[in-house]
Amino acid sequence: MSKFATIQRLLNPGIIAILRSPTGAKLGDAAKALVAGGVTAIEVTMTTPGALTIIRDMKRALGDSAVIGAGTVLDAETARSVLFAGAEYLVTPVVRLDVIALCARYGVPIMSGAMTPTEALAAHEAGADFIKIFPAEQLGPGYIKALKGPLPMLEVIPTGGVTPENLGAFVAAGACAVGAGGHLVSSEIIENGDWSRLTKIAGKYVTAIKKVRAA
Repeated sequence: MSKFATIQRLLNPGIIAILRSPTGAKLGDAAKALVAGGVTAIEVTMTTPGALTIIRDMKRALGDSAVIGAGTVLDAETARSVLFAGAEYLVTPVVRLDVIALCARYGVPIMSGAMTPTEALAAHEAGADFIKIFPAEQLGPGYIKALKGPLPMLEVIPTGGVTPENLGAFVAAGACAVGAGGHLVSSEIIENGDWSRLTKIAGKYVTAIKKVRAA
């Protein structure tokens, strides 16, 4: 898949599900439940044991029905490893210039974590395709709007505390997509294997973002 095509998959519908687990054993099933609910962009964090194998297996199982990425990537060595495992996009929690440079070299989309305007602009100028504003719950939609005022060129993805209820405010403030972790894929759902519930919650996120965009 080309970089452009991957970016379009990330933006449509615009929900990036973040999978983080102490074991990772059930994440494949979680991914299938997300896709059933319409969430087709899935990020496996590198803090999850066996993340490389999970990414590889998940991509084989889901094929073109989902775009699989790696999150919490902190260095170029890890970035290269996850790309070889099949990750189609990378996410960093903070600005990591070496990771941004490697993604540019391989033609892979990169979401760079940032919090301040200086960090966000530095990541953008280094070549980041998206700026992941974290923690979004504490900063709020007002911060996204204020950030986009002087820096309208930024493609912002708020992450952390985004729910179907507040998602609309973030998108209305200028977010091009949102990242959703625990509010979408909770540890309880993973532990209990409650995949029908996960599919239902995923559907709520998709419905919410389509509604605000239509408005």
